[in-house]
Amino acid sequence: MNILLTGGTGLIGRVLCQHLLARGHHLTVWSRQPGRVAALCGKSVRGIGQLAELEGQALDAVINLAGAPIADRPWSEKRKALLWASRVTLTEQLLDWLHGCEIRPEVLISGSAVGWYGDGGEALLSESQALPGEDFAARLCAAWEAMALRGEALGMRVVVLRTGLVLASDGGFLKRLLLPFRLGLGGRIGTGQQWMPWIHLADQIALIDFLLQQDSAQGPYNACAPAPVRNAEFTRSLAGVLRRPARLPVPGSLLRLSLGEMAGLLLGGQRVVPERLQQAGFTFRFTELETALQDLLGRP
Repeated sequence: MNILLTGGTGLIGRVLCQHLLARGHHLTVWSRQPGRVAALCGKSVRGIGQLAELEGQALDAVINLAGAPIADRPWSEKRKALLWASRVTLTEQLLDWLHGCEIRPEVLISGSAVGWYGDGGEALLSESQALPGEDFAARLCAAWEAMALRGEALGMRVVVLRTGLVLASDGGFLKRLLLPFRLGLGGRIGTGQQWMPWIHLADQIALIDFLLQQDSAQGPYNACAPAPVRNAEFTRSLAGVLRRPARLPVPGSLLRLSLGEMAGLLLGGQRVVPERLQQAGFTFRFTELETALQDLLGRP
């Protein structure tokens, strides 16, 4: 396949490029820094700064994973605008370009997040949930998905990935936790009762490839392991794998004071299950959190 990726230099994108290259696909990455693409994604991956550079090139698929990190800093109005532009506006630009293509790709796989559901409390959330949440993250995901789904009117099969917390050894949320936990300074967040849908990076890559190949796959899919855990259990498992204590909880009031509206990402949660992926026959390699953490971190 000839595949165009956005977000190809990110945590998921870099590994996805290696995976797809190994299967013989031809890859192009649309990036703000196209000169870095070959070094980050693979020597044979073409980097472009403008979609116009693809003039005359037929694509079989587009995988749209671009988006500025949502939890790197508090949500000022300027930060919210950047998060919106890097997801919704970029996807709009992509769809406008695809609209003008004489021959369009058969499939568009586009990113989203479990934040679509908002703070779900104790409800078990599958893709049949009718309405998104109401907070900023939920509105952002809803607009992102709606923009991607415009691709259906262009004759493309559109798949939306509602991704949970991606666990990787060399980046993302888990990497930020390692130093304090290894120093024995880790602990639950708030009450620790909020649900944390998670997924091992290897399963995230595998499910993208799976959905790419399933001609019947379309619409939203929860990209998370079948067994979400509460934050307190996540804390115990991580501390256990690292053989460190975890006795320093982070009060919710402190998070709200320091992070403002963004604290809702950490203090709220979603008890999400990958119902549609399992119905489609996808098999997860990592279904238990401790096994996933041991695979990524090993033993010190």
